[in-house]
Amino acid sequence: MRIAIAQLNYHIGNFAGNLQKMTAAIETARGQGADIICFAELAVCGYPPRDFLNFDDFIELAEESIARLTTLSKDIAIIVGAPCKNPVIEGKDLYNSAYFLAEGRVQYIQHKTLLPTYDVFDEYRYFEPANTYRTIDYKGKRIALSICEDIWNVGNENPLYTVCPLDELMPEEPDLIINLSASPFSYKQAEERIRVIRANVERYNIPMFYINHVGAQTELLFDGGSVVMGPQGSLYAELPYFEEVIQTFDLQEVISNNKSREQPKDKIALIHDALIMGLRNYFGKLGFSKAILGLSGGIDSAVTAVLAARALGPEHVTGILMPSAFSSSHSVDDARNLAQNLGMPFEIIPIAPGYDTMLSVLQPFFGDKPFDVTEENLQARIRGMILMAFSNKFGPILLNTTNKSEMAVGYGTLYGDLCGGLSVLGDVYKTEVYELARYINKDREVIPENSIVKPPSAELRPNQKDSDSLPDYDILDQILFTYIEKQQGPKDIIALGFDEALVKRVLRMVNINEFKRYQTAPVLRISPKAFGSGRRMPIVGKYLS
Repeated sequence: MRIAIAQLNYHIGNFAGNLQKMTAAIETARGQGADIICFAELAVCGYPPRDFLNFDDFIELAEESIARLTTLSKDIAIIVGAPCKNPVIEGKDLYNSAYFLAEGRVQYIQHKTLLPTYDVFDEYRYFEPANTYRTIDYKGKRIALSICEDIWNVGNENPLYTVCPLDELMPEEPDLIINLSASPFSYKQAEERIRVIRANVERYNIPMFYINHVGAQTELLFDGGSVVMGPQGSLYAELPYFEEVIQTFDLQEVISNNKSREQPKDKIALIHDALIMGLRNYFGKLGFSKAILGLSGGIDSAVTAVLAARALGPEHVTGILMPSAFSSSHSVDDARNLAQNLGMPFEIIPIAPGYDTMLSVLQPFFGDKPFDVTEENLQARIRGMILMAFSNKFGPILLNTTNKSEMAVGYGTLYGDLCGGLSVLGDVYKTEVYELARYINKDREVIPENSIVKPPSAELRPNQKDSDSLPDYDILDQILFTYIEKQQGPKDIIALGFDEALVKRVLRMVNINEFKRYQTAPVLRISPKAFGSGRRMPIVGKYLS
């Protein structure tokens, strides 16, 4: 038996486009001599469809796609994910299902059992869990068909669940497992995915074909990395990351080959490639082609500009340099040099005239009150207005350049530097931004060295440095990571050796600035715990405030 994996980039709700991709993939698989082609979880409609699932015509369009695919299954079997109506009145209206199509008809539908409701997942909001299981007989092989989370409770080791779906299928003695997945990217997910697949394979001693999405759906990034693993736990094949691929495998070769092809993963390289894909897909799927951003000469805007230029082409990314009376000359030079290194257009618009005008307007009310954060925020908001004016007049989408460290502690101005249609670095800590900059410069200097080595500063008052208001990023990021990613409270963090007063101060800043994060752009998710749908905190709360 020859099995094709179709690792494709779907578009949520674009049934015609998704069907066109799948139809082309079927032709490719036929040409490769495949007996079965496998698509990913909810491939027909894209993942995650969220509240689109509440619309009857959305489900009808999904059914029409399944009907069309069924007509293409006369000489090749098709396994594909789609929502399926629940005929029982009691319970949720839909299942998350895997359809097995062959010989021009629907041979079997396997529903998903384990419905994740944590972090970015909210499947129990829409779907009814499966409670029946059977294998599929096709061309002399017995197939155990499963969907994503159904392999993440190996032997009931996961305390979130009370059933292990594959255990239910093993009495029928399947010859192989096929798993349709929609597994979002984080820099840890690739290794964890292989660990879970291997745990299943070693438990059941049969091979597994694991099919994942690739591409970005707003903030959620899917890395692909589909896996074929032999019955002894050897990694037979791992499909490329961040690329669409259609590849066919001979089942007997997978079973007989014991050599593992596992490759080490580089965290920063994965983040770099994921962010570029996220940018490219966000713009492409929304029908946009041009971006704009403020270039300050600092490292955050520099890294964002490079990523955008690599995703969209430098000619489609415009940098606006907006020096103030507090901007150093080298900051303007660094920003200009970056734009020239990238070959991207840029404009220089000093903000002093607008700033002086605003001070004049407000002077009768402010009187002799001293310079403070008000005047700092005025500068940031003038820059935000200039950027949004360019966006409105000429059509480019404004990119937010705030990093995760700044976003966490509220070190950003609403309606100023927090403006934007997409937050590129909002899930990348400041220390990781430095690592990205070094990775970008590994072959040649793209980002000016001065942007990397100079002390970070918002340059909103004389001689300002980030360290005037924040702990050193090496320390701050460790505290933030422990609180946000590891979800440990102040006692646990203090026990690690951090200063008690500092920990309480940092955690308080995180909590009281939740209102800012509710109002900022979607954040491209590259970590196990990003700001956005995967981290749901109350704005008005007393914990650590």
